[in-house]
Amino acid sequence: MRRLIPLAVALLAVLPAAAEDNRRELAPVVVTATRTSVSAEHTLAPVTIIDRAEIERSMAVDVAELLRFHGGIEVARNGGPGQVTSVFIRGAESDHTLVLLDGVRINAGTTGAAAIQNVSPDIVERIEIVKGPRAALYGSEAVGGVINIITRKDTSGVRARAESGGGRYGTRKAAGELALAGDVAAGGVNVSWLDTDGFPTFKASDDDAGYDNLTIDGWGQTELGQARLSARYWRAHGTTEYADFFLLPVRQQYTDSMGELRLEADPTDAWQTRLALSRVIDKIDQGRGAFNPSDFTRTDRYELDWQNDFTLRPWLELVAGFNGSREQTSGTIFGTPLEKRPGSGDVHQDVDALYLQSIGQLGRHRFVAAVRRTDHEVFGAENSWNLDYGLDLGRGLRFTASAGRAFRAPSSLDLYGFGGNPGLDPEISQSWDFNFIQRIGDRQTLRIGAFKNRIKDLIEFVFTDPANFIGENRNVEKARITGTEVAYEYRGEHWQIRGEATVQDPRDRTTGEKLLRRADNLFTLTIVRQIGAHEIGLNFLTTDDRLDFGDQTLAGYALLNLSARAQLSRHLNLRAKVENLLDKDYELPAGYNTAGRGVYATLTYDY
Repeated sequence: MRRLIPLAVALLAVLPAAAEDNRRELAPVVVTATRTSVSAEHTLAPVTIIDRAEIERSMAVDVAELLRFHGGIEVARNGGPGQVTSVFIRGAESDHTLVLLDGVRINAGTTGAAAIQNVSPDIVERIEIVKGPRAALYGSEAVGGVINIITRKDTSGVRARAESGGGRYGTRKAAGELALAGDVAAGGVNVSWLDTDGFPTFKASDDDAGYDNLTIDGWGQTELGQARLSARYWRAHGTTEYADFFLLPVRQQYTDSMGELRLEADPTDAWQTRLALSRVIDKIDQGRGAFNPSDFTRTDRYELDWQNDFTLRPWLELVAGFNGSREQTSGTIFGTPLEKRPGSGDVHQDVDALYLQSIGQLGRHRFVAAVRRTDHEVFGAENSWNLDYGLDLGRGLRFTASAGRAFRAPSSLDLYGFGGNPGLDPEISQSWDFNFIQRIGDRQTLRIGAFKNRIKDLIEFVFTDPANFIGENRNVEKARITGTEVAYEYRGEHWQIRGEATVQDPRDRTTGEKLLRRADNLFTLTIVRQIGAHEIGLNFLTTDDRLDFGDQTLAGYALLNLSARAQLSRHLNLRAKVENLLDKDYELPAGYNTAGRGVYATLTYDY
C-alpha cells in the first residue's frame, strides 16, 4: 500500500494531461458544508460530490454501495442487500455519521444510525459528503462527517423516465420518473422497486436472505408572490430476511419515511429566510421465525428549522437560525420494552438549538465561523463550533485549515435499552484538518491533507455481574484518529479519473488497540472513458487488515467493478456491470457473506 499509493497518484497525474486539452469546466455548487450555496472549489471543508452520472454508472442497489468507492469512507454490511449497514468516515464510529435527506436528519432515535441500506439511488440526484465535524450547523451525530442525500427534482419542463433490469441472486428492479414544470408550479414523482433472492447472511448458513424495497418519492413547488412553497415526501417500505445467531431464518418489515413542507422568501435584497417543518419515521417490525416475534423499534420525529441568511457586506454573510425537534421512540427488544421506567411507555425527547455562522472573504483570505447552543432534555446544554480558514497562495494553490467541536447525544437504546443508563453524557470530539489543494490547469485537482480527531466519553457496555450478563452503559472509552489523505481528480471531455488514498490510525486510547472494522490503509480508483455516445468505467478499491469482535482479524481485500453504457438511441440506453470481477471472497464483519462475481444490466428510456 505505501508503495502503491504514491506511484498510482503520480501515474494518474500524467495520464490524461497529454491526451486532452484543459477547457474550463464549471465547479459544482454544494450546500451541506455551510447550509448555503457555495462553489465546490471555494468550500473550505473537505467535500466529496457524487453526481447523477456516477450514480447511474454504479448501478448500485443502495447508497452505501456508492459511498465505498470514495476515500476515507468504509462500509460494513451484515450480509447482502438490505442488511444492517455501517458507514465509517475517517475512522469515526458508525453512529458518528449524520445522514440527511434533502437536509433533514434521518438517523433513527433508537440506534442513532440511519437505515442507509434502504435509500434507493434511483431517487437521488447527487450526494454531498462533508468530512469532519459539522455539529455547529446540524447538531448530534455530525462527528465523523455528514452525508446529505439530495433527491431528484427536475423543473426544466416535461421529463419521463422508465428503467428495468436485473442480475445475479435473482435480482429484479424497475424504476420510473415523471416531472412536469410550468411558469409558477412544478411537481413530480419517482418510484423505485427492487427484489432480490440474496444469498446466505452467514458463511455457516445455507438459507438465502431475500430483500425487497418499494420506494416512492414525490415533490411539488409553487410561487406565492415573493415566496416559494415546496413539499416533498419519501417512503421506503419492504421486507428483509436474514439469519439470527442460531442460524434460524428471520423475516422483518421496515418502513422509512420523510415528509417536509418548506416556505422560502426574500423579504429584502439582503435577507433570505426559510422555514421548514419535517417528520421522519423509522420503523422495524420483527416477523416470521423471530425468537421474539413481537419485537419492534420505532422513531417518530417532528423537526422545525428556521434559517435566515443575511448579506451584511459584499464580503460578509451571516446565517442565523433555530432548530427544534420533538422525538418519540418506542420498541421491544428481545422481549424487553424500551421505556424510561417500567410501565412508562414511549420515550420522549425534546431538543432545541440556536445556531449562528459567519462567512467572509478578505482578499486572498476566506473564513467560516459557526457556533451552536443545544438544549437537550436528557443531558442539558451542549456547545459546538466550527472554524474554517482558507488562503489563496497563487498559481492555483490553496491552503485550508479547519477545527471543530462536535457531539453525539446518547440514543434511546443507550439510555433506556438493555444496560440503559439515563445518566450518560454525550460523546464529545475535538478535531482539526489541514489541506493543500493544487489546481493543475482547469481540469485537474490534487489535494494533500492531514486530520486528527480526539473523541472522549465514548459509550461502552460495562459488566457489573459478568456471570449473569448484567451491566450498564457508561462513558468510559476514548479514541484518537489521525490520518493523511491524498486525492487526485481529472475531468476531461473523454476521460474522468479519480484516485484517493487514506493512511489512518484509528485507535482506542483506553486499550491502545485499533478500532474495530476500520483499516489503516485505503485506496480507491475510478476511471471512466467516453467513447462517442458510449462509455466504459472501472471502480477499484483495496484495504488492508481490520480487527473485529472476538479478537478476529479480517484480511485485507481488493474489489474491482466494471461498467459500460451503450447509447442505443436518443432516448434509450443499456447499462451493464460486472461486480466483484475478481470474484474475491472477503469479509466485512467476521462470519458474514459478501457478494461474489455477478453480472447486472438495466435498460432505460429517458425523455
